[in-house]
Amino acid sequence: MSSQDIPEDKHLPSEQGDAHHGAVAVADDPFADPGLPVHKPRIQDIDERAAKRSERTVAMLFTLSMLATVGFIASYVSIPVDKIIYVFPIGKVSALNFALGLTLGVALFCIGAGAVHWARTLMSDVEVADDRHEIAAPADVKAKVMQDFADGANESGIARRPLIRNTLLGALALVPLSGVMLLRDLGPLPEKKLRKTVWAKGKLIINQNTMEPLRPEDVLVGSLTFAMPEGLEEDQHDFQVQIAKAALMLVRIKPEDIKDKQELEWSHEGIVAYSKICTHVGCPISLYEQQTHHVLCPCHQSTFDLSDGARVIFGPAGHALPQLRIGVNDEGFLEALGDFEEPVGPAFWERG
Repeated sequence: MSSQDIPEDKHLPSEQGDAHHGAVAVADDPFADPGLPVHKPRIQDIDERAAKRSERTVAMLFTLSMLATVGFIASYVSIPVDKIIYVFPIGKVSALNFALGLTLGVALFCIGAGAVHWARTLMSDVEVADDRHEIAAPADVKAKVMQDFADGANESGIARRPLIRNTLLGALALVPLSGVMLLRDLGPLPEKKLRKTVWAKGKLIINQNTMEPLRPEDVLVGSLTFAMPEGLEEDQHDFQVQIAKAALMLVRIKPEDIKDKQELEWSHEGIVAYSKICTHVGCPISLYEQQTHHVLCPCHQSTFDLSDGARVIFGPAGHALPQLRIGVNDEGFLEALGDFEEPVGPAFWERG
């Protein structure tokens, strides 16, 4: 098929550019700037009484946020954890969770609503077009940015409207207290509980396997014996808490092999008693090497020398195992001569 056989589309412009049949006119700028719409002032821009009403509304929202935050704290302190209430249409819910969610939601919503109302009614709403610029800003641009910031702060009215400023600062200052209050759920303060155990002068040393009091002859050279204090029973509700601090291990070493003078004084006929709780992260120590008198924590391989004050010779543990001073009572049983002289287990932030 030749080019002569192709019918000419009457809708296409002719090659001669006939003005009546498809001549195409090209605009000088196909993407012309439409400009900005004419700015229409708001009622607050021309009526100071309306501006004052908006200011009071914003301040009221910020004040309501502060009251809701106070309500959050009061609910957290006063409402029992196990209290259940009926809320339509949700049903039965925890009173504490409902109160906390409601008060915190109101506190955050009022801050946001107040900021939005402030911006829509009192801050400047004049649209400004700015040309694009390079990422690296020259000194004059930096100066302009700082000036724009100052102008924006001035146009926001934050300096001229102290009621809004002060209530906003109050709301923002109180809201973080909600998060601080939640830290209470980390648990009760330890007070002096980490520094003391149930060991005391005169308490018998009980074999944890046989549950019988120990005599010196029960602890053989090279053996490792696990013990606990007299009066601590496994069916007690706080047994795990107490044994986690009072667990003891006894090793008999020849007195001439003991290098530390205090360790020798606190022992009985070469029987030394040390805390079983590793000073790294609190794992129970259970491995003993007879020839070297080393004990090993199986969790992270911290190694302690029981013949030299249980000092750390390897691993991440930060300090030696605490030693318990022991003796023998009138009936020939091993007993404690007091509590540990230092806190048992890992270090903690307030340990002196």
